[in-house]
Amino acid sequence: MTMRRDPIAPADCSEGVAALAHFYETLQPASLARVGELYAPDARFKDPFNEVVGIPAISRIFEHMFATVAAPRFVVTTRIVQGREAMLGWDFHLRLSGRDTVIRGVTHLQFDEAGRVVLHRDYWDAAEELYARLPIIGGLMRWLRRKLSSG
Repeated sequence: MTMRRDPIAPADCSEGVAALAHFYETLQPASLARVGELYAPDARFKDPFNEVVGIPAISRIFEHMFATVAAPRFVVTTRIVQGREAMLGWDFHLRLSGRDTVIRGVTHLQFDEAGRVVLHRDYWDAAEELYARLPIIGGLMRWLRRKLSSG
């Protein structure tokens, strides 16, 4: 029995995923000039703090990151590719209030026919991964979690 390939099945985006993972793992302020090589002109980007469209707006998010966060570094831990969509698991290393911190998250990606990102959606728990680690807000978050916990 031979399997027929669906003629309208989307192309695989493995090369785009590999290029994007490498871009993020080696991200430096100077490499932001390459965002337009990896993202479509009208790409959408959303994370817990931002929702923007277009390469200049996406670049500004990372410019802001470098201006406000000490020692930012991404490590891609998981890659799942299906057609023109992918999920990247990642660890974001940074220094927060003088302490080394790791934020874990996942990015959902969609690619166009040219292999450029048209949708970048980050999922991570800002309450657990960020707010709970801050001195005053963290205490309130831990108290609230204990009050709402079933266990």
